[in-house]
Amino acid sequence: MFFKNNNYKLSFALLLTPGLASAAELNQANTAWILTSTALVLFMTIPGLSLFYAGLVRSKNVLSVLMQCFAITCLISIVWLAGAYSLIFADGGETQKYLGGLTKAFLPDIDTGSLTGDIPETLYFMFQMTFAIITPALIVGAFAERMKFSAMLWFSGLWLCLVYVPICHWMWGGGWLAELGAMDFAGGIVIHINAGVAALVSALVIGRRKGFPTTAMPPHNMTMVVTGAGMLWVGWFGFNAGSALTSDGRAGMAMLVTHIGAAAGSLTWMTIEWVRYGKPSVLGIVTGMVAGLGTITPASGFVGPAGALFIGITAGVVCFFATQYVKRKLVIDDSLDVFPVHGVGGITGSLLTGVFVERSLGGIGLPEGVTIPHQVGVQLLAIVVTIVWSALFSYLILKALDKCIGLRVSADEEVQGLDQVLHEETGYLDL
Repeated sequence: MFFKNNNYKLSFALLLTPGLASAAELNQANTAWILTSTALVLFMTIPGLSLFYAGLVRSKNVLSVLMQCFAITCLISIVWLAGAYSLIFADGGETQKYLGGLTKAFLPDIDTGSLTGDIPETLYFMFQMTFAIITPALIVGAFAERMKFSAMLWFSGLWLCLVYVPICHWMWGGGWLAELGAMDFAGGIVIHINAGVAALVSALVIGRRKGFPTTAMPPHNMTMVVTGAGMLWVGWFGFNAGSALTSDGRAGMAMLVTHIGAAAGSLTWMTIEWVRYGKPSVLGIVTGMVAGLGTITPASGFVGPAGALFIGITAGVVCFFATQYVKRKLVIDDSLDVFPVHGVGGITGSLLTGVFVERSLGGIGLPEGVTIPHQVGVQLLAIVVTIVWSALFSYLILKALDKCIGLRVSADEEVQGLDQVLHEETGYLDL
């Protein structure tokens, strides 16, 4: 493996940041696979996450969630072109440890022959853009049914620039966390912990929905939820296996462990509900799947099937009890359980990556001279840094927006529903 020599950190950076590498010619097989993966990851947001979230809210807010995911996709695409991509992946010179440069803003020197590694840079731009799109879209689940549409747009754009961009650069753009040897193959830290923490802060700042927790607020359309969940499962293969950036055994193993993690998370969550409540729920099995996927994500390029099975089972247990604790004990209205599923799952998976990367446990092997405790310590540092940065700047952005334009619709508007109040439309004709 690429960790066998003293240049393992550079090799690791080249693997996850192919913009630092060079290639003599285009690899058509890799290009075809990343074209497919890019479409799969975008498919995760629209329609996958959109339908999953829309089914979970009440019927009077179904269009608002669909609109938010769609609008975020459009907004982040433009912000990505305008400079977000460049600040992550362009050479930052003296600031490279902490932030990239702006030489790639609007892609001035990129044409059809420009390569990143052995794939077109336009394709690498698109692939990474789909990751940037789904991250703020995940946060929507925390403030669903009560945030103003204008505030959501401002928050998503500012959050991408001030939170996602630096953390992504530190991990995947050749920044200081990558130099330390932190491992995040497909976004357990960059995406799931990052979005999960922002979601928790958002729920605390914006406050509970009217009637929470005494009023029942069940999903209005479980068929829609399961449809979206299925799309997420399929799309996640592009998310994780595509992050190998090659169509080889690494991508195959990442796809396999992703599937095992999802299946194990689903069955574990379902079993816990069955034992505790007497019946397994459809909502439980699909939520367990998402927990398993989010938890295996940081480890997907580093661990083997046995490690994935353990990680998936752990995800089902830890994330299930995290949802109970956040809503029932802390009484925090993270509407669609973004933090307990994605945040807690990302933390769990990132820590376990440092264990199951060990060759004797089925992983690709630790760098020479690095022990499991050391690697877990590096993973913990990356987790803590991400939590602190995301929490601080998410809070500052939200408070600034609340002061300037207000975050939340009025109590009467919330009762009426965001579909009518914000968009003058309804999702169903009989409403």
